[in-house]
Amino acid sequence: MILVTGGTGLVGSHLLYDLAKQGKRIRVLKRASSNISNVKKVFSYYSVTPDELLKLIEWYDADILDIHSLIEAMQDITEIYHCAAMVSFNPKDEVEMMRVNVEGTINMVNAALEKKVQKFCHVSSIASIGKPENVSEYDETMFWKNSPDNSNYSISKYNAEREVWRGAEEGLNVVIVNPSLIIGAGNWTQSSSNMFTKAYKGIKFYTDGTNGFVDVRDVVNIMVRLMGNNIFAERFLLNAENKTYKYFFDLIHEQFGNPKPSIKANKFLSSFAWRMEKLRYLLVGSNPLITKETARSANRKSAYSNKKILKQFPDYKFISVEQSLKDTCELFLKDVAK
Repeated sequence: MILVTGGTGLVGSHLLYDLAKQGKRIRVLKRASSNISNVKKVFSYYSVTPDELLKLIEWYDADILDIHSLIEAMQDITEIYHCAAMVSFNPKDEVEMMRVNVEGTINMVNAALEKKVQKFCHVSSIASIGKPENVSEYDETMFWKNSPDNSNYSISKYNAEREVWRGAEEGLNVVIVNPSLIIGAGNWTQSSSNMFTKAYKGIKFYTDGTNGFVDVRDVVNIMVRLMGNNIFAERFLLNAENKTYKYFFDLIHEQFGNPKPSIKANKFLSSFAWRMEKLRYLLVGSNPLITKETARSANRKSAYSNKKILKQFPDYKFISVEQSLKDTCELFLKDVAK
């Protein structure tokens, strides 16, 4: 049986669909308060009989911060996909994010070792990839370097990876994937899917930063391929294309029939914006729309290589960023129309 954490998130819900479509038996960890309606919605995007596929899922109440509940949940489990993580660039979330992303992964690895789980796939991020200067494209060989420019999220994902490698040294068969910015449909208020909600309302500003982008369907497809081919003790960057944020948001606005962002937010304007948002947060307590970390990221020019995964699977064709955005916008508009 397969165990999945983070099953209600963007990657997790699409992974569940991919596994259920193959007829796999799946146990999914969730907190007692979790809302699983998003999973059914994702299944309905791709299947006319989502309820039939959902019957293959066993929902199991457990907490990755409670190792005893994890050990119980791993009874009869042969492979694990660890997708659960907290993503935040708000400084107030730092402590909780470190607990979930690092301590939670420690518990998952230790429980998997105790229960002698055969395979373990960890979903990391490009955020944990080292970023040396004067490099045209980042790849899996880049060494992490401590820097004040590293976000709290990056630090949490890097330390989580260290625990997975520690598990490998202790005998756990692990593979790590590092997706770039993930495009996909799901909960339109969370994670990267929230960018479509913001674009639907209209965004006036743009930056000239660049980043890597990948469709969520490619992420889960490759994860399943890696596990099915017993490829372990490796990490793989998952990236379809490198594009500017302007290209990304221009295409989304075009699909929604909205005016494209027209005001360039340079480093000075972005710096001013996050400081004003911090002041607003201190005065009224509402979550900042822009933080120092997101402002810095939006102006950074980063490119990521996909050569290693394409060498592993030479026949693989990534969904283009253009097609991914068009597909996701179409699903967004269908949800809005309901």
